[in-house]
Amino acid sequence: MPFDEPREECGVFGVYAPSEDVARLTFFGLYSLQHRGQESAGIASADGQKMRIHTRMGLVNTAFSEDDLSRLTGHIAIGHTRYSTTGSSMAKNAGPFLVHGDYGDIAVAHNGNLINSAILRRDLEEHGVRFEGSTDTEALTWAIGTSPGPDIAARVRRAMSRFVGAYSLAILTEDALVGVRDPKGIRPLSIGRIDHGWVIASETCALSTIGATFVRDVEPGEIVVVDAEGIHSYPMIDWDGEQATCIFEFIYFARPDSMMMGRRLHLARQRMGAELWKEDPIDADIVVPVPDSGVPAAIGYSQASGIPYAEGLIKNRYIGRTFIQPDQRLREQGVKLKLNALPEVLEGKRVVLVDDTIVRGTTSRPLVDLLRQNGAREVHMRVHAPPIMWPCYYGVDMARRDDLIAAYKTVDEVGEAIGVDSIKYLSLDGLIHAIDLPSNRFCTACLTGHYPLPVQMEMDKLSLERV
Repeated sequence: MPFDEPREECGVFGVYAPSEDVARLTFFGLYSLQHRGQESAGIASADGQKMRIHTRMGLVNTAFSEDDLSRLTGHIAIGHTRYSTTGSSMAKNAGPFLVHGDYGDIAVAHNGNLINSAILRRDLEEHGVRFEGSTDTEALTWAIGTSPGPDIAARVRRAMSRFVGAYSLAILTEDALVGVRDPKGIRPLSIGRIDHGWVIASETCALSTIGATFVRDVEPGEIVVVDAEGIHSYPMIDWDGEQATCIFEFIYFARPDSMMMGRRLHLARQRMGAELWKEDPIDADIVVPVPDSGVPAAIGYSQASGIPYAEGLIKNRYIGRTFIQPDQRLREQGVKLKLNALPEVLEGKRVVLVDDTIVRGTTSRPLVDLLRQNGAREVHMRVHAPPIMWPCYYGVDMARRDDLIAAYKTVDEVGEAIGVDSIKYLSLDGLIHAIDLPSNRFCTACLTGHYPLPVQMEMDKLSLERV
């Protein structure tokens, strides 16, 4: 994926494990979910009576010291790594959010986006809640913390009746860990087992990192509570049976080694590449991925076509995010800050360049130019997803529709704009065939404009700051 393209909002993690160092487990769980958010990280822990929390801006490995983790005592913990979709990037918006609710302290880590967050916030303010930040997660946490009910599951269920949008939650009380998924199951959440307890995580890669065994996905609308008596499931009784899991989790967001809906994503993406070849065979000399997200599909394309796979682009995996801006000369080098080409691989070759998406297209042209400058004779772009034509309102800071290149250009015009000899996107039917699950289990709004929940087309991530 070009480097100006969409990023997923957050990763969440939670563990209930007496006799384990839960803060350390949560740290490594978040470390494996770093791809889901790079702005801030936080951990909250509880020991049955008291709750502690630490949040900081930056990457997971810089947000915590050994002293920080040693202070996060207890046998329950949740963690959050954030990329902002609702609320701007600042320390007061870092999660998890801890509030002193009507029934005790509660902390929440949230992946997704509430599309009615402004309304929810105003209602809570009218009932005396005073907000410190500008995120939908803070409003969501207060809604749970002030909802009445005989137990945490009942209070969460009552609060859920006020939520419209996408949310997977890791919730911490003084004596329990709670996992929640919205009724459409838009954002993922998995359950794992370790020797002395239970784990919930946005992706199964986080379970593997800490040695937990994957048990199952949390079902849409389900509440899972882990306490001293074990694990308890509270399915949504009036669930309408309609699921709308974000299809972009399969295309790009989730790590390729994660399992989702029974599918290993690396293999699903390989099949996407194979489907690309089947839909539009072409004569070429090498298949080159845009690293790292284009790699599985490029492998699949190469295997299906018989065209050799080659690493023609090398990614600087340590570039990360930086607040030190390059000077004008370095800015003009564009994509070279993150990718370098191998002229010995590219010289005189007809190249099939495989990527997962083209969103704005602003870095695709420099990338194509880089290949040509290093000897590529032809460049044929192949994208293992359909064109992105609509914005996402369920937790992906993608772009406004005016910024989406495929929303106002034909496929051929996109190809002309980025300077390729030819361009082909995978069809929606080909994408579904590669995933090998029914199409009605997915949200495809960014590809089709068919939103599973009503949205206000003018929403943006800073809306709560203007309330």
